[in-house]
Amino acid sequence: MSINFKALKIVIIEDEQFIRVLIRRLLHQLGVELIYEATEGGEGLKEVVRTRPDIVFCDIHMEPMDGLTFLDRLRALPIGAVKDTPVVFLTADAQQETVMKAKKLWVNGYLVKPVSLQSLERRIVSLLAG
Repeated sequence: MSINFKALKIVIIEDEQFIRVLIRRLLHQLGVELIYEATEGGEGLKEVVRTRPDIVFCDIHMEPMDGLTFLDRLRALPIGAVKDTPVVFLTADAQQETVMKAKKLWVNGYLVKPVSLQSLERRIVSLLAG
């Protein structure tokens, strides 16, 4: 299956500007042009409802709304097309408790920071092909 990266809409929710810039650059290298950003979960939720992205890449540890709360609120939305948006957590946190909470909230995957071009591409392809 070939993915038209140019047509993808992606939201990055990440409080660290350096990481947002890095992921934006990697997505641009893949050909993605429609990239939206938020610095925490509350802002991210509004952005997801507004833009209806194909995928959300979201940090877990942010203030005031963290990634787990964002995912919980997203999955509770009454809009099917939005609540089922694939979410991939960006994290350095592999603690069992965090992973279990994320699975209960139907997270679609993880990318461990620092993210590489290959891991980002593989994750996008597997989400959209599956």
